[in-house]
Order: sequence, then structure tokens, then C-alpha cells
Amino acid sequence: MSLYAIADLHLSSTVHKPMDIFGDIWFNHQTKIEINWNNIVSKEDTVLVLGDISWAMKLADAKSDLDFIDKLNGNKILISGNHDYWWGKTGKLNSLYENMFFLKKDFATFENFAICGTKGWLCPQDTFFKEEDAKKYEIEVDRLKLSLELAMNASYKDIIVVLHFPPTNDKKEPSGFTKLIQQYNVKKVIYGHLHGENSYGASLMGFHDGIQYDLVSADFLNFNPKFIL
Repeated sequence: MSLYAIADLHLSSTVHKPMDIFGDIWFNHQTKIEINWNNIVSKEDTVLVLGDISWAMKLADAKSDLDFIDKLNGNKILISGNHDYWWGKTGKLNSLYENMFFLKKDFATFENFAICGTKGWLCPQDTFFKEEDAKKYEIEVDRLKLSLELAMNASYKDIIVVLHFPPTNDKKEPSGFTKLIQQYNVKKVIYGHLHGENSYGASLMGFHDGIQYDLVSADFLNFNPKFIL
């Protein structure tokens, strides 16, 4: 069994939101996702789906997008992104599908690894950080800490952190997220949210202080789920 990751599917089966306005790479992107995913991922594998899943505003409208993901190969672990307004009560979401786990204020597992995470948020001193972002940032740092604590209390020592937002600001400075990542001896950090060549390098990538950081935005991956483990 293998673990893969991809973020920012931006599905819109019930909402008119053509993504190709953001570049030709997005033309017919849902078909690309389906073909690439099923060519790479087996039914026994697991895929981390890291936010900005559907443009729908309500769960009823997002259901067809979630059904699409459900029919793709493998088990799925999902976190929310800043555009996932349809994400309501997580318990209800987790009652809908057998092979899809919606992660919030909790942790998931893959073999001997704990998958800990939360949506994340813009970090202080980011170019786009505003005063009103401070509270959301603190909430998301606390949620990551809760997820990590739950995993540690369950005796997991090998931890992967998943976020939708990058773990730093666009200056790649330390944040509350990176402090927790170091404190809890995290092995890998995986995130999305960044789009376009001018943004791909706006956070940590590769090894830093012994921790592997991976960007998995769908367009950055050319819509191919990235092998993690």
C-alpha cells in the first residue's frame, strides 16, 4: 500500500466555476484528475486530499463532487480549504462514505504513521496577511496542536502533518505551525493552496531541519497525485 497526496481539486459539477480562467493547464482538469489518479493509485492505496475540494457552498451541492472523489481508486483522507464552505459538521460527513475520512480536530492513520492536520491559515508577516487574519491563524495553530496531542496520546511517534495553507508566510519565516512541527518531531509536512509559477516557491520545499516539506497543489503536480510513502 502507498500513500499519495494532492490538493486544490476545485471541482465544480454543480457550480459554474471554469478553472481555465486561471490558465490553460486547468482546461478540462477534472478529466485529467480522474485519468491520472486511477492510473497512479490502486484500490489499496490512500490519498490525502488537502483542501479546496469543491466550489459548492452547501453540502447538497458538493455531494456530486464528493461522489466523484469517492469513486476514484483508494481510500481518502480529506481536510478543508479556505473555499470549502460546504464543509459543515464533520461527523455527518464521516457518515456518508466508507472509504473517505474527513479530518478535523482529530488525526487519521496510515500504517504506523499518524496523519495530523488542519486547514491552516495565512501566517503573520505574509504579504496578504491582514489584522482580521490573526484570530483565524491562532485558531488553526491550536487545532494543529490538538491533532498532534491526540496522536501523541495514542502513542504514535511517526507523524505526517497535512495543511491546506503553507506552514509559513511568503518570506518562509518561522510560524506557530513550524514551531509545533519541530516540537512534535514531525517527519513530513504536506500542503497546497499555492497556484501559478510565481507562487509555487512561496514556502518551504524539500528538507529543512530534517523535515520534508512538499507542495501538492493540483496544478503544480500537473494533476498527478504525488507519491509520499
